[in-house]
Amino acid sequence: MNIENTKAQMRKGVLEYCILSILKDDDKYASEILEALKDAKMLVVEGTIYPLLTRLKNAGLLNYRWEESTSGPPRKYYALTETGRLFLKELNGTWDELRNAVNLVTNTK
Repeated sequence: MNIENTKAQMRKGVLEYCILSILKDDDKYASEILEALKDAKMLVVEGTIYPLLTRLKNAGLLNYRWEESTSGPPRKYYALTETGRLFLKELNGTWDELRNAVNLVTNTK
């Protein structure tokens, strides 16, 4: 069994939750979202994030707006919708339950 595949699957499982969490306080464009994920050691490539952002938008959890940039082309800023905020709130509770369950099973804190 390949450990890197298992690690990648674990990261994929929480990626949507992480993206929604990154957007909870401020609108961000894709590069800022990628940077926040990389800073958190989530190892996400650009080709992964765009389809995911589109899927979250199509699900009604995100919307976006175009904004002019002083350093290049216009940027697409993503924001949580009200539905996205409610969805994130539900995921926060689920994450707490899951983290506690895994900690109990693995005897970690």
